Amino acid sequence: MYPRNAQSPAFILVASLSAFGLYTCIFALRKAFGVGTYADMSWLGVGFKSWMVIFQVIGYLVSKFAGIKLVSELKPESRAKNILFMVLMATASWLGFAVTPLPFNFLFILINGFILGFGWGLVFSYMEGRSTTEVLGAAVSVSFIFSAGFSKSVAGWLLTMGITELWMPFVTALVFMGPLLIFLQMLDKIPPPSPQDEALRTKRVPMTGPERIAYVKEFLPGLVFLVLSYVLLTAFRDFRDNFSAEIWIALGYGGKPGIFTLTETIISISVLIIIASLMFIKDNRKAMVINHIIVIVGMLLVGISTWMFRSGLMSPTIWMILVGMGLYFGYIQFNSIFFDRILATFKTAATVGFLIYLADAFGYVGSVGVILFKELGGAQLSWLEFFVTAAYTLSILGSIGMTLALIYFSRKEKIWRAKV
Repeated sequence: MYPRNAQSPAFILVASLSAFGLYTCIFALRKAFGVGTYADMSWLGVGFKSWMVIFQVIGYLVSKFAGIKLVSELKPESRAKNILFMVLMATASWLGFAVTPLPFNFLFILINGFILGFGWGLVFSYMEGRSTTEVLGAAVSVSFIFSAGFSKSVAGWLLTMGITELWMPFVTALVFMGPLLIFLQMLDKIPPPSPQDEALRTKRVPMTGPERIAYVKEFLPGLVFLVLSYVLLTAFRDFRDNFSAEIWIALGYGGKPGIFTLTETIISISVLIIIASLMFIKDNRKAMVINHIIVIVGMLLVGISTWMFRSGLMSPTIWMILVGMGLYFGYIQFNSIFFDRILATFKTAATVGFLIYLADAFGYVGSVGVILFKELGGAQLSWLEFFVTAAYTLSILGSIGMTLALIYFSRKEKIWRAKV
């Protein structure tokens, strides 16, 4: 199935399609419910959908802390069977959610979040440590931008066909299950990184507990700046994704499920082109610096476009597209090539999965905190006003954090180079 030359356009195309298709389907098992509003349902005075988001994100959060160990120690031969078990459990959790009365059905959303939290590390482990990781990583990463819109459009269509909001997530999962199994089989046949890949990007090996601790100690200040910046990105991205239906309604686009696919497709293509182009930068140090700059520019784009929208200089649709582009210029980097280039720069024998899950674990702490603050902390803001405030916060604090990280890793690299 795969061409022998791992740098050939044919190999890149097949591998990218496999990874993109697989994670698009996996992501639909997690996020399709977001198209529903569950407006007439509540528990303890809090909206039903907010509880859904909170329980799913808590499950996701717990899985990220568990993934720091489990994903970093993952053996390649066990990836496919773990992915298959994960998606079957996630689908069953939505069935349990549909047939179990409130509030006990929240337990199944918790399970859904926990089991799917391992999905990204499992899929991306096929991609890392290659000379083509940029384009492969970008392909699989933009899948959750595209799927966030596409799965909601599919789920929205199911709602118009008479499927209730409680059954919609399970039926959506069934729709995506067939393609998911095909893409999983395709991706599992991808050959391992070649000796040339290992020479360019450093061989990726499972990490023991002491090795993980030693790595964190070695790069602690830089990791703190990166993780804090990523917390802001994750919280903003999760809020935008989970409550996009409410935001679009406030902008006057209620009842138009196609808007999700339209905007997210434009964002996906733009982010894919920018990030995949970094594959042509062979110097790892230069690529690491450029990666930081792209994240900073993206964060500034979020703030500038929000100011223009609030000033009446930009339409709601263009604003949502630019905010999404700015957000994902950073979020996609962290979930794909950002850490890959850091490991390659310092010739570290480690895994991207460890660093992604380390950042994700704290990132979802921030996501839970934002949702709890909005619903339980007395923030008397509409969904739209809260989103605007969050955009300014991300733009200002996030760009400061990433600038400090860039300064740290640039200086660290000079010291490291002098030693070797």
